[in-house]
Amino acid sequence: MKSINPDLQTHLDEGTTTLSWCWRIARADSVTFGFTDHDRTLSFDGTDFEPESGLTASEVRSGSDLSVDAQDAEGVLTSDRITETDILDGRWDNAEVEVWRVNWADTGQRVLMRRGAIGQIRRGRLAFVAEVRSLAHVLGQTVGRTFQATCDAGLGDTRCGVDLESPAFKGSGTVLDLLRDRAFTASGIGGFSSGWFTFGTVEWTSGTNAGRRAEIIAHDVTDGIAVLTLLEASVRSIAGGDVFIVRAGCDKRMETCGAKFANTVNFRGFPDIPGQDAVLRYATKDGGHEGAVL
Repeated sequence: MKSINPDLQTHLDEGTTTLSWCWRIARADSVTFGFTDHDRTLSFDGTDFEPESGLTASEVRSGSDLSVDAQDAEGVLTSDRITETDILDGRWDNAEVEVWRVNWADTGQRVLMRRGAIGQIRRGRLAFVAEVRSLAHVLGQTVGRTFQATCDAGLGDTRCGVDLESPAFKGSGTVLDLLRDRAFTASGIGGFSSGWFTFGTVEWTSGTNAGRRAEIIAHDVTDGIAVLTLLEASVRSIAGGDVFIVRAGCDKRMETCGAKFANTVNFRGFPDIPGQDAVLRYATKDGGHEGAVL
């Protein structure tokens, strides 16, 4: 139940109101924005809420169960503060959102309607629609560990312990030629064996993608020339001469953990526990279905 400012309640009881929507958005890079559907700038709590070029709200959708409540906020890509480049770069992903109902004639009369986070962003040629998810979306996140044969640690994190800054697992290269929108040849990393960087990452240090990271799905070496294939096409085009840092990848198998990283002691999988495949087995004449891992 919301607590409404007595002055705001008096204003609501009058029947004729001067209300507007205000959104305060705090991105992960600590940049805060304020937007309103009113026709002039509103200010409170140290934030200026920009008019018109901000957002337009849909109805608030909510339920009594634990499903994720949502509200859509529509905006224009030509806004000086919301750019298509920032959306493509993911700067708005999961940004914290506060939705306020404000008396624009007296901003001291306001009520916080909801808190949430930016969810799915749908882009068009001239506009975007951002989904504002309620805090209930946090309840949908996976908590705890899953018993599985493969490792559930992130390569290089504290649970894994592998030092990805070691020269054995890190290299620097330069793009030679673009083969496809997500595959290219590179110099500087020909000394690493084929597949060494499969499931690893590329961190761009120059070019239009500077500062971004991408996952590698395949790494091949032919005559000392490396070919890297990314999991997804880059947001911006890759060009010859672009410089990058590449780090090794892991397929999460125990054999790879020992042979490639000598890190079996930190392996976080359960390769010896029978999985669902054991439950689904059936008896055969030649045997072999004694409960061991396939």
